[in-house]
Amino acid sequence: MDDIKAKSLKINDLIDYQKNSVVSREIIKKDTGTITIFAFDKGEGLSEHSAPFDAMVQIIEGKAEITISGKSNILEKGDMIIMPANDPHALKALEQYKMILTMIKS
Repeated sequence: MDDIKAKSLKINDLIDYQKNSVVSREIIKKDTGTITIFAFDKGEGLSEHSAPFDAMVQIIEGKAEITISGKSNILEKGDMIIMPANDPHALKALEQYKMILTMIKS
């Protein structure tokens, strides 16, 4: 992670798609939270789960369906959503997409 500190970077260049996969790269990891970039191939996703902390998703490319407590949300480049702590959520790539996940633990 130190190789990217104090440098101007293009977010989309930090992670690449992989066929039939979800790829992630942790950008910041601290006791108080994390920032992770994900790349989802079309049709891939994360099954329903919950987290003990609020998490913010920012879509930086493509189109995703994010379901929170049974409510579907369609997000595209430039959109964001906050997934509340302890609420079940799932993510699915309607087309290839990249996102930034910011989780604050305090």
